[in-house]
Amino acid sequence: MKLNELRPPKGAVKKRHRIGRGVGSGNGKTAGKGDKGQKARSGYSRAIYSEGGQTPLTRRLPKRGFTNNFRVEYTVINVSVLENLTEDVITPDVLYSKGLIKKGMPLKVLGNGTLTKCVEVHADSFSKSAEEKINTAKGKVVKL
Repeated sequence: MKLNELRPPKGAVKKRHRIGRGVGSGNGKTAGKGDKGQKARSGYSRAIYSEGGQTPLTRRLPKRGFTNNFRVEYTVINVSVLENLTEDVITPDVLYSKGLIKKGMPLKVLGNGTLTKCVEVHADSFSKSAEEKINTAKGKVVKL
């Protein structure tokens, strides 16, 4: 058997049903859209949240609490992860290239784990314990 002889088994591939191609096709004339009405017209699209006359879900659910629009969400990384890296200068780009963080979010270093080697860490924010551990290991903290 050669690559050009490969075929799916008989009956595995079904022909696409072409709607609106004549009355004899089984789905012609109105093309499965029924008779008249807004949904039968071309260009019809309803809002995804629309529920007809029913009160929409977003209005039925209770609203509680407060959402701070100015909240800064960080990508976090622990000191224990920095211990396993071979680089002397650790920047968000280095961590991104290693697949440890996602791009587009500010980076915060947290103090979980231990750090024994001297490294220069560049990040947007540091927890107090992380800053302390980096400094005690003769490292350098650089806030971006």
